Parts: sequence; structure tokens; C-alpha cells
Amino acid sequence: MTREAIALLPIAETADGRERRTGVEIELGGLTEEQIARLAARHLGGEARRLSGDDWEVRGTRIGDLKVYLDIFLRKHADVALAALGLKIGREVIPVEIVTDPLTRDGLMQLSEFIELLRSEGAEGTGRSLLYGFGLHLNPEIASAQDRDIVRPLLAYALIEEWMRAIHPIERTRELLPFTAPFPKRLIGDLARLGPDASLERVIMTYRSHTLSRNHGLDMLPVFIHLRPDLIAPEEGRGGTVSPRPTFHFRLPDCRIDDPDWSLDTEWQRWWLVEAIAARPQLLETLCREWLAEKSGVQILGSRWVARCGALLDEAGLS
Repeated sequence: MTREAIALLPIAETADGRERRTGVEIELGGLTEEQIARLAARHLGGEARRLSGDDWEVRGTRIGDLKVYLDIFLRKHADVALAALGLKIGREVIPVEIVTDPLTRDGLMQLSEFIELLRSEGAEGTGRSLLYGFGLHLNPEIASAQDRDIVRPLLAYALIEEWMRAIHPIERTRELLPFTAPFPKRLIGDLARLGPDASLERVIMTYRSHTLSRNHGLDMLPVFIHLRPDLIAPEEGRGGTVSPRPTFHFRLPDCRIDDPDWSLDTEWQRWWLVEAIAARPQLLETLCREWLAEKSGVQILGSRWVARCGALLDEAGLS
């Protein structure tokens, strides 16, 4: 297998000099939890073992521990009988989820090889069925707790989200489901007015005034609560209690694992672009100014931001 050339993030290390790591969550169909766990142990090393029910884990692989389970909200429902019924009728359309430990770049490349193996063994992605809505979540570790290292990636994503969804659209099923909703336009406008040098406190208060949902293409609640639990509490998150952690939760990407033209790197490039823009404060300032100019007034012919955003990124050598 050929290793993916997964690019280092523009800020490749944390403030204390460690390589930044990224946790990955993969939703897929076509294989059972046991099949995936045993394939992982065979390919990545370690020991596959069943936990409760159909939950599996693989301990001690070359990329750390893996969890493999059916991803269904009924798993945590208090009514055990209802949960069992949900599992019975839902297995054909509810994805199995693989959750990794935080991975270095080398670990991401090894995971990419494992994804290729899963494809060859019959794994199915979100495009296989109209009933599927499978995603691949990336959880990149923050570069530091400094305000700019949180605010600028958020601002970069918010400003290019419309362009990203238009140029690299997600599967229609996932677009219709509520789990990857776009940021509210008023939130983007308020963030653009604050700009790339805004304080984290002001950004968090602005964010929470518009949304406390986890179900956005970029879920900021885990890192906000990790850094400022005095401003947002874990139980305030809509879409499940939030586990605080020093990572961005990038939920937008599809899992198209059965498509030979798709790879982990396909989705990694989306986040790399966000951080590449965040690393250029002058470009961020320009995007803020241009977004506000474009979105002010009545747009009779619809939004022209996609074309304008693309032109600005092309001028910056980033499109």
C-alpha cells in the first residue's frame, strides 16, 4: 500500500514542542464491529477483545488503542428495551464507528493504510445508500491555549465554510441531516467584525449568543469548555453533554470509504486549508472585510461569496 502524503499543519508543534496530534472518528457500513476489530489487530497489531454487547476495542496497536462500536444515540437511552429495538432495526443504516487515540502524522498515515484495507474488505461509505449519512471526524489538537490559536482557525473556517461546501460538497444525505449544520450567518458576521485579534472571551460569548449546538461542521464546544468552563458548562451543549478537550472537532467531512478516489488525505486537506488561512492574519483580515461587504444589503441574485472567496484564496495560492 502507498502511504498518504498527509501534510504537516502550518503550526506543526504545540507550545511545548510536541508534534500536534489528531484523533479520528470514522463512520462506515458493510462490516461488523468484530470484523473491523480483528482486521485492525491483524494489520496494526494489538489485541482485539469484545467489551459489553457488540462493542469492541483493540488494545496496543502501533497507533494506540481503537474503539469500535455501533454509533447510535439509543445506546445511552435509559430504556434498555427501546435501545435493543433500535439496534435490531437500525443496523442496516446506522454506522459502525472507529475511534482512535490522538495520532501523530505517522499514525495518520498508518490509519490511512488501514482505511484502504477496510475498503478492500467491503467497507461502505456514505455514498453507497441514500439512507447512509456517514462522516469522518477530525479532532486536531490545538497549537496552544493562546487566544489567536483558537480564534483564528474558527474565523478562517467560518469565512470559507460556504465556499468549502459549494466547491467540495458533502453527501446530500448528510447535508439534510442536522448533524453538520452551517454556522448561522449572524455568527459569522459578528466574528468577522471582531476580527483575527479578538480575545477568546469575546469570541466565546459571541458564539454562545448564536448557538450552543454541537451539530455544526465545526464544533467548538469541546475546546471552549476545556479552556473556559466558566463561560460554557459541559451540560449546556445541545446534542449531548460535551467532553472538554483541547481539540477542534471538525465534523464536516464525509466518509466515502468505498470510493477508490477518496482517502483520509482528501478530508485532511480541508482542515489543512483552514489552518493555512488562520496562519495568515492579513488574509484573514481581507476575508473578514470582503465577507462583510458581500453580505451587506439585499442579495437579489443570491450569494456571490463563493466566487469571491475562491478568487481571494486563488490569489493567495491556497485554492
